[in-house]
Amino acid sequence: MTEYEITSDKTRLDVGAIHAFLSQTYWSPGIPLATVQKAIDHSLTFGVYLGAEQVGFARVITDKTTFAYLADVYILEAHRGKGLAKRLVASIQAHAELQGLRRFLLATKDAHGLYEQFGFKPLLNPTRMMEVLNPNAYIPTR
Repeated sequence: MTEYEITSDKTRLDVGAIHAFLSQTYWSPGIPLATVQKAIDHSLTFGVYLGAEQVGFARVITDKTTFAYLADVYILEAHRGKGLAKRLVASIQAHAELQGLRRFLLATKDAHGLYEQFGFKPLLNPTRMMEVLNPNAYIPTR
């Protein structure tokens, strides 16, 4: 049986498959393919593979010195329950370009238990954080 592999090699990413998944998620419904490609181009990316098939993905937006934001983490449903999300997050945290960061953030609706295993906690001072949110960013305007 082929083992699962996690790599940050962007040349192996299946951008079409990533877009197909992300465009159906609660955090980026309807995201355009060009937006996914641009996000990949400007992020440190991680693919999870079973042979040649991409079964998972994550990306990190970072300056590689002080700050990182973990985004778009997923494992395809048929491959869940095998510890792949844990392996993926562990691989991300061990990556050479993500060492010594002062702050590593993420947002999640339903995976708090996973990320808590890797040291993520609720914001210590949430009143210090602010956002500009455009929930309709991917809806075409007339």
